[in-house]
Amino acid sequence: MTLHDRHRAVIPDWAALYYRRPIELTHGEGRHVWDADGNRYLDFFGGILTTMTAHALPEVTKAVAEQAGRIIHSSTLYLNRPMIELAERVAALSGIPDARVFFTTSGTEANDTALLLATAYRRSNQVLAMRNSYHGRSFSAVSITGNRAWSPTSLSPLQTLYVHGGVRGRGPYAHLSDERFIEACVADLEDLLGHTREAAALIAEPVQGVGGFTSPPDGLFAAFREVLSRHGVLWISDEVQTGWGRTGDHFWGWQAHDGNGPPDILTFAKGIGNGMSIGGVVAPAAIMNCLDANSISTFGGSPVTMAAGLANLTYLLEHDLQGNARRVGGLLIERLRAITAGTPVVREVRGRGLMIGVELVVPGTDEANPEAASAVLEAARAGGLLIGKGGGHDTSVLRIAPPLTLTVAEAEEGASILEEALREV
Repeated sequence: MTLHDRHRAVIPDWAALYYRRPIELTHGEGRHVWDADGNRYLDFFGGILTTMTAHALPEVTKAVAEQAGRIIHSSTLYLNRPMIELAERVAALSGIPDARVFFTTSGTEANDTALLLATAYRRSNQVLAMRNSYHGRSFSAVSITGNRAWSPTSLSPLQTLYVHGGVRGRGPYAHLSDERFIEACVADLEDLLGHTREAAALIAEPVQGVGGFTSPPDGLFAAFREVLSRHGVLWISDEVQTGWGRTGDHFWGWQAHDGNGPPDILTFAKGIGNGMSIGGVVAPAAIMNCLDANSISTFGGSPVTMAAGLANLTYLLEHDLQGNARRVGGLLIERLRAITAGTPVVREVRGRGLMIGVELVVPGTDEANPEAASAVLEAARAGGLLIGKGGGHDTSVLRIAPPLTLTVAEAEEGASILEEALREV
């Protein structure tokens, strides 16, 4: 039996695999990975934006090995120096006053915890979410996911209401100017809140990840915050994909919407561990301490993952990877726009920093083209490039999110491979 046959025999059908002939990645270095057949690929997806810095980054692997040689696990029932040190740094970077940090093992679990805090603090199970959003695969996270492809059930522990604003280029307000777009979305939010009971929170990704790297005009969530504050509704910023400088312009995605201050709750995961399993929640003490029962995390805040996070965060800050994302990402976006200009299958190249989406359509229409997206994924892989895909009504957006150490030469190489893949389609 092949490894793929063995996978299908024991892994659920809904655990998706990329490619007609799925590949087994065996090792990586820098921005490259190798498969079991010895093929080398330039990695423009980083394990779904998780290998944020580089594969086999010596500083991280050394920290993991040294901590594993001391103690691997203790749980949050004991004092944990690496966890406290990382919490101190994340709290200081978050922009949230009097911040407390709780570590989890994933972004899903982080968002689940944020929902627990918000609903307990506000004593309401009503949550506002964005259309086209994705917040994880747990029962509660699925219930606030506004993307049909990733929401397998309508059953929910929450009452979820969806508002406009996450997608700038499609929908009833797409034709408006940025200013008018924000006004229309705010009016929609005001109207919605006038018809509901008291909501606990609005949860939003500053840049929608699985939704195809879509985002509203800068300032939308600041305008939302003004309305939410009047109603006492909390703002949860899901920074699982946008955090740690990936967008280049900002360290956190919410900072593009900071006109009315930081969010009430911030969630993070993915890139901070550079592949190690770390998620977390940041909130002011008043919100974080609102729970009236004990709680722990068996694996959240593991000494090994915390050591990895500390080493990775130190490397990211000392080497100004946010600045590199801004510079190299800006060049890559412009290069992709140049090579796709006049290409009928490409509707839009969008994004900021090293978080870039290329939306594909049926030529001559605005109709999503998931078949073309799958074909480009295959052709790019054949050319030695790994990319992702996503999107709203259909999975028709190429998702490009390389490690933040990407070089200009690698950006050019990846763009050339993608250009050839698009020509084949």
